Amino acid sequence: MSTPESIDESLGRPIKKGTLSVSHNWYQTDRMVCIGVLVKSIKAEYFKVKIEDDKVTVSISHPSYEFFELTINLLHKIQSDKSDYRLSAAKIEVNLLKVDGITWKTLEAPPKEENIEAIQTVPGPQFDKPPSYPTSKKGKDWSLIEKEIIQQEAQEKPEGEEAVNKLFQEIYGKGSDEVKMAMNKSYMESGGTVLSTNWNEISKQKVDVKPPDGMEFKKWND
Repeated sequence: MSTPESIDESLGRPIKKGTLSVSHNWYQTDRMVCIGVLVKSIKAEYFKVKIEDDKVTVSISHPSYEFFELTINLLHKIQSDKSDYRLSAAKIEVNLLKVDGITWKTLEAPPKEENIEAIQTVPGPQFDKPPSYPTSKKGKDWSLIEKEIIQQEAQEKPEGEEAVNKLFQEIYGKGSDEVKMAMNKSYMESGGTVLSTNWNEISKQKVDVKPPDGMEFKKWND
């Protein structure tokens, strides 16, 4: 799907639009699935994110580029009303809250069986010999593009809650099995108000909820 070409009023002829370089990746925690749509320097007014219980759609409409849309049919349902997204200089980050704490094997759901059967029954073109393809024009090196975007993102200095979350992710990723167990147990039992890496201490008893001073802890359904 593409938008109409822009018109150069001074020359009275269409202006050819470029193609956005976009890729995406994902990771998960016990409670969240996080999708990173890697795209450079796209302002908030040019993109739209729609989060549904079983699907995420990211569309980008920029006057200088062809219309882009990414639709991800999720492997499991999520809590769309408690999920959100944010924009940085290098990517659009979509944070999805899991319905339960299971580990996802993949991000996307497999295609429906009827779609697979329909594709398999369509006869392909017949060739007397293998088709040849032009090799003079090189395709885009997506790995290089993603590497550049990740390097640019790494240069950004996170602030506030983002900085804290990044620190916790680094501790969890590099920690031992006991550190990870301590972090998971303390976070889940305290309702997200305590995060400890000391398994010897945390394993002995249930971790109590400890909201910040002056605040009262309430569950989502209260």
